[in-house]
Amino acid sequence: MTSIGQSVPRIDAVGKVTGEALFPGDFNLENQAYMKILFAGRPHALILRVDITQAVALPGVLAVFTAEDVPVNEYGLIVNDQPVLCGLNSPKPHADRVRFAGDQVALVVAETEEIAAEALELIKVEYQDLPIITDPRVALQADQPLLHPDHGSNVFIKYRIRKGDVDSAFAGADVIVEGYYQTPAQEHAYLQPEAGISYVDEEGRVTVIVGGQWTHEDREQIAHALGLPEEQIRVIYPAIGGAFGGREDMSVQIVLALAAWRLHQRGINRPVKIIWSREESIIGHHKRHPYTIHTRWGADKNGKVVAAEVDIISDCGAYAYTSSKVLGNATLMCTGPYEIPNVKVDARTVYTNNIPNGAFRGFGGPQGAYAAETQMNKLAEALGMDPVEIRMRNLLDEGSLLSVGTPLPKGVSIKAVVAKCAEEAGWVKGDSGWTRPHGYFEPVPGKPHLKRGIGFACSFKNVGFSFGAPENCSATIEIEGTSEIERVKLYHAGAEVGQGAHTVFTQMAADAVGVPLEKVQLIASDTLTSLNSGSVSASRMTFMAGNAIRGAVERALEKWKNEERPARAEFKYLPPRTTPYDPETGKSEPNYAYGYVAEAVVVEVDLETGQVRLVDVKCADDVGKAVNPRMVKGQIEGAIVQAAGYGILENFIQVDGKVLTSTLSTYLIPTVLDIPEKVESIILEYPDPIGPWGARGMGEMPYLPLVPAISAGIRQATGKWFDQFPYTPERILMGLEDLSETD
Repeated sequence: MTSIGQSVPRIDAVGKVTGEALFPGDFNLENQAYMKILFAGRPHALILRVDITQAVALPGVLAVFTAEDVPVNEYGLIVNDQPVLCGLNSPKPHADRVRFAGDQVALVVAETEEIAAEALELIKVEYQDLPIITDPRVALQADQPLLHPDHGSNVFIKYRIRKGDVDSAFAGADVIVEGYYQTPAQEHAYLQPEAGISYVDEEGRVTVIVGGQWTHEDREQIAHALGLPEEQIRVIYPAIGGAFGGREDMSVQIVLALAAWRLHQRGINRPVKIIWSREESIIGHHKRHPYTIHTRWGADKNGKVVAAEVDIISDCGAYAYTSSKVLGNATLMCTGPYEIPNVKVDARTVYTNNIPNGAFRGFGGPQGAYAAETQMNKLAEALGMDPVEIRMRNLLDEGSLLSVGTPLPKGVSIKAVVAKCAEEAGWVKGDSGWTRPHGYFEPVPGKPHLKRGIGFACSFKNVGFSFGAPENCSATIEIEGTSEIERVKLYHAGAEVGQGAHTVFTQMAADAVGVPLEKVQLIASDTLTSLNSGSVSASRMTFMAGNAIRGAVERALEKWKNEERPARAEFKYLPPRTTPYDPETGKSEPNYAYGYVAEAVVVEVDLETGQVRLVDVKCADDVGKAVNPRMVKGQIEGAIVQAAGYGILENFIQVDGKVLTSTLSTYLIPTVLDIPEKVESIILEYPDPIGPWGARGMGEMPYLPLVPAISAGIRQATGKWFDQFPYTPERILMGLEDLSETD
């Protein structure tokens, strides 16, 4: 009766196709009120006065809440450096200032959304503007004002790696390539903007129905800000319209709970609902971190990389969010999946007055991979060597030491992944090594202005939280029936953000118990009914939930065999420990598992318009075990399309801390006309030794190598390296003009 490895239909498919599935914005409760948020609208200023008199007096307004109404006016995933509401008379130091345009200043609750919006216009806030810093390289300078005076520096956190003797290695290198790379911000652009509804239930619990990625973390942050015990907060996730890391940090969760709780204290027992507009969503939640990466790599004449030196600066934005975790990943991945004996890395993430930057699919991996893979492609060119061949001479293997001086966990498959991708893309392995395919590069018949090239890149990505972060996942199984198992109830808090997690949970539970899939009932994503699952992020949920479910099933079956019926059991899975970077050397055991990926991309460039088109993408991805192959393929294709947007289309523009691309008409994401002409998903299954059924996480992996592969394809098509993206027509044309002037 195995369900593992079967492409069973998603358990939420019918509800989502028919419209029966309810997303946070679809919930309507009797006698509900509506909330709107006053954003600061300016990037850096002191708040001198907040006058809500006229807003409160507007007919239909139930309440206006400011910083004075927040019991503990702070929150944050990593550190509590952000006020819930910026304003006066708050016990939080320096809460009387705004640090980015989306800082929240006041909440209006009214009978209708229209009245709430009107009341926002009546709130009078007097500001004293402060100097604006939007370039992290400027923020690093000693004479710049501190955005967080209590932190003592504009550098939020820094890491360093020291392995071997870089200077001596460079002195003996046969070739050295140097690059200065810039990666952009990116908007998550999920289908459903932030929305939710909150109320106080009959037990006095503040209940929030909202979209997120970690129910228990949301509960913890809400409870902290409201000064309430966690047991008095309930968080429920219904259907969620996408996340990609964009729902890890707070947006409307705390303020929804605050409004419902404060109304309740005033004797007004009414649910409070909010739905952000697309513009509010783009301004109000975090983005992918922009990075600047200056790096030098040296190799010997045989293509062996002997040294890598990397300097990284990332734009933290106004608040920390997950910047330390993202920087940690980039610090590890900026030297790629290669064994390099001599490594020096200095990495910093720096506060600015831009929108905060945080979790986004890949979590620092795409930025690091862009620099690492482009460097490897440039080394191959400098040595006259095939880009696959040079990789095969340097890739990590079992027992290989990472830049942090420790070996990878068992199950290293990157060489097999690279070889399979290369073969599928037309590379041939001969006596002298790998050679790239031919035939892509002649002009398209009748269209000499169209040039094609093929680029190759590979990467690896951690599964789970890293660098010593606490890591666990719990599941509860209940087996019902008398003489035989009639029903299996699985209680699990893991979020379903569109990736198919809940379907995979039921498949794993059915397989572990040994019953048909239809006998499994999932009760999910509710802090009242489920134990902590950890976040649906870092490609961890299949890996962690599978181990937790299997452990709970084993305990429940033991009780069942001993005639305890119904049989109920809980299990908390704890993976192998990880350790943080040593502050001087960077030595650590960063992760307990990885996934491995390689991509070959055929690129077409229009020399007349600068338009870049993706003709063919081959993506080889080691998933360990494809629990649901169809959904794995969907994740691969979705990641590639999203990464294509990152690389070619999505030009997020902030000027002096203000967003100029706040709509989907000015911030362009891929449509059906922009996706690659062909995507081939090559699903490989080399079991992870500690993964459930051998499974690895894979939701982020296909994202990482795409942009550097595109870059290499553009180089082959045009003869020019472009070390900054997105590769918009304007950027390509300007670069080609520079090339012609040089010639």
